[in-house]
Amino acid sequence: LVGYRETVFAKIAEEFTAYASELGVPEITAIPISALAGDNVVEPSANMDWYGGPTVLEHLETVPVSHDLTACPARFPVQYVIRPQTAEHPDYRGYAGQIASGVLRVGEAVTVLPSGRTSTIEGIDALGESVDIAWAPQSVTVRLKDDIDISRGDLIAPSASAPATTQDVVATVCHVADQPLAVGARVLIKHTTRTVKAIVKEIPSRLTLDDLSQHPAPGQLVANDIGRVVVRTAEPLALDAYADSRRTGSFLLIDPADGTTLAAGMAGESFASQARTTVQADEEGWDF
Repeated sequence: LVGYRETVFAKIAEEFTAYASELGVPEITAIPISALAGDNVVEPSANMDWYGGPTVLEHLETVPVSHDLTACPARFPVQYVIRPQTAEHPDYRGYAGQIASGVLRVGEAVTVLPSGRTSTIEGIDALGESVDIAWAPQSVTVRLKDDIDISRGDLIAPSASAPATTQDVVATVCHVADQPLAVGARVLIKHTTRTVKAIVKEIPSRLTLDDLSQHPAPGQLVANDIGRVVVRTAEPLALDAYADSRRTGSFLLIDPADGTTLAAGMAGESFASQARTTVQADEEGWDF
């Protein structure tokens, strides 16, 4: 419709790249195509000799689609505690789960969060066999040198790179429920294998998608809104920034009454933070 003009494509690509950069997207590949005529979809287009980049298919076949989880700090959310207490295994105590990121090694010093207790990995069992090393996303059972009180929802991480715990979760959320998410709302927050009570303490801003500006203090988020929230939890959580780890930097907000998912959250500073206001949580056991 625009005669395959390079100037039109360049303007669109420039506007889109600028918009994406404000969202924190580090790299954009722009490909001029005609979906109707098939230009640059599978074969290079004869109508756009000014373009020397890949076709859509060439790009999809070569672009990396995931990063190396083993290069990230190790995170092991505990899903289940195994204590058979049989004649064959009278003292066995293992912590089963899927390694969210990084590498675990026998002999490594680890910290259990949120308690902060420390120990050493005594053994790792994978597929019924003992191994010296395991990596994401393997499902394994970890045995520690010390008998520590560990339960589902705890996080095992190397002591040298263990995340900090917090009860004030600052995050960007996408609200997906029909019912609004308002300041003071009682919710459950599900982070990896841990689910705790929480209160929406503040909603500092809502994102305006047209120009990515921040609308301050909206009071509530409705369906499809994206906004900044501060959630106060009843128990500490060990979160990473979402930019560092999608697995341990993400969470869900859940309606405690019926289990409905209210919002999906990304911990950390995904967008520019706004001035904060304080809202008091109310009573009935939710006043943290």
